[in-house]
Amino acid sequence: MTDYIRLDYWDLGFAALLLVGVAGLSLLLQLRIEKKLLLAGLRCALQLALVGLVLTKLFELVSPLWTGLAALAMVLFAGREIMARQERGFEPAWAYGIGTSAMLMAAALVTVFALTTAVKADPWYDPRYALPLLGMILGNTMTGIALGLQRLTEGARQQRPGIEALLCLGATRRTALLPVTRQALTTALMPIINSLAATGLVSLPGMMTGQILAGVEPLEAVKYQLMIMFMIAGGTTLGAVAAVFAGVYRLTDKRDRLRLDRLAGE
Repeated sequence: MTDYIRLDYWDLGFAALLLVGVAGLSLLLQLRIEKKLLLAGLRCALQLALVGLVLTKLFELVSPLWTGLAALAMVLFAGREIMARQERGFEPAWAYGIGTSAMLMAAALVTVFALTTAVKADPWYDPRYALPLLGMILGNTMTGIALGLQRLTEGARQQRPGIEALLCLGATRRTALLPVTRQALTTALMPIINSLAATGLVSLPGMMTGQILAGVEPLEAVKYQLMIMFMIAGGTTLGAVAAVFAGVYRLTDKRDRLRLDRLAGE
């Protein structure tokens, strides 16, 4: 393995000029997104700098308690993003609860599985391995759950007459909502399916690119990237299925009635 190329602040400054250029283009075309773009870039830099400091400390401690707390904080922040991405979906408390619970279950299972089987970290809770893996799985699982819940609530609204007709004919809530459930899960899993299909020929993922830049042999980087992609697919599927089925039960009651009044704005 060769030494990786170190970046200094001047290198980052040159890269940031691209963001400034995009903001200038926004001004020229009157897109009115330059402020949001620059603020987002500043927020990204501050957040990553803070994460870098925290991870440096966590890597020194190698404590299951602090690793667990950091992982929990990541899940809670991701749950907030799921809630924020819902338009006329479940009420905020329910959107947060369903999304966070499903994501915690899926990401925790898949991350621990990866750490104890393929990665074989010693100890298995070593934050140097646990937190980056969890972060990659969380990001994709969060997107899948958000898309699935949004499509579920939209479908329930759009297909309300058909769903209620089936319920009146004696169908159970799961049967009546099955077409909407399938649509929601298909929507939730489409990004990871597209990513699996395009990885390699169309795009080189961030982890693989980072390893190659750090001097890892390309074939070894491919192995790690494949492991991550499979873990992400598993986590996204588990999380989306759990969240969508929980959403189905929230949209109905024990008497098999459709309860759109439980959605925000109804």
